[in-house]
Amino acid sequence: MRLRYGMNPHQHPATAEPLGAPPFRVVHGQPSYVNLLDAIGAWQLVREAGTVAAASFKHVSPAGAALAGPVDPATAALFSVDPGADPVTRAYARARDTDPKSSYGDLVAVSAPVTAGLADLLRRVVSDGIVAPGYEPGAVAVLSAKKRGTYLVLEADPAFEPPEVEVRELYGLRLAQPRDAAPLPEGLPPDLRLALITVRYTQSNSVVLVRAGATLGVGAGQQSRVDCIRVAGEKAALWHRRRFAPAGEGLETQLRLAETLDPPVPLDGVSLASDGALTFPDNIVEAARYGVRHIAEPGGSIRSAAVAVAAEEYGIILTRTALRLFRH
Repeated sequence: MRLRYGMNPHQHPATAEPLGAPPFRVVHGQPSYVNLLDAIGAWQLVREAGTVAAASFKHVSPAGAALAGPVDPATAALFSVDPGADPVTRAYARARDTDPKSSYGDLVAVSAPVTAGLADLLRRVVSDGIVAPGYEPGAVAVLSAKKRGTYLVLEADPAFEPPEVEVRELYGLRLAQPRDAAPLPEGLPPDLRLALITVRYTQSNSVVLVRAGATLGVGAGQQSRVDCIRVAGEKAALWHRRRFAPAGEGLETQLRLAETLDPPVPLDGVSLASDGALTFPDNIVEAARYGVRHIAEPGGSIRSAAVAVAAEEYGIILTRTALRLFRH
């Protein structure tokens, strides 16, 4: 597959060569190197979510992810989506509403065929491409007209199984490892499961906050774990404030109005997943500021006992997964 360019426009020519049957078929447009990296991560996320799910990817991490739950008035107004819209449209509206500023120019993934409703929503927002297992009649025509005819449309093969070993060649070295296919623990609450699936496909270090089947904040690529929580938490706090903001004209107005608000009720009932161990009790203190009530993390830190004590003090249920989910 001939790519538009590599990681940057000056890295040209660039190609992608399937090792066997390809995971995606290009329906319209020409992908770049980064488009494919985003599509690979985003498609795996929604595929693992196992139901009608959507993800909004930017720079190899999700800006948001969600299942097809209810669309609240704030989301419906921001994206002009009917609360009775079809499930895949609602899933994407909820995913993009996590952090709509960061979703600007995203690569979208959905686990169900693209409907006319989702195509219409994508027609009205700034987005670079989509990967889906299929497209209902008329959807591709709507999408292929975006971006002056350059919008990327990929069709994923739901039956595709990737090789068991992943290989990278970087700077004269060939790196190989088993693909991360470790199962998540059984019996997790649904929000905690979605948080772990999302964090699995987020650049490390990372923390994900979820409530009611949708992400509220993603803190990706921070060197400090507590900074991951702060980044995700501030996004979640802004999401919460927007629920109480007066109707604004467009996203920028809505964000500006929300910034000054003091919500009448605090954010609560949030689940947090961390890709690595919480190493200090201050991680718990920071999480509690954003209404976190349930945490999943690998454990195994030398201060894990102190972290557990802090969680109990703040009334947070702590689940130790013994599963690190780094992604680089």
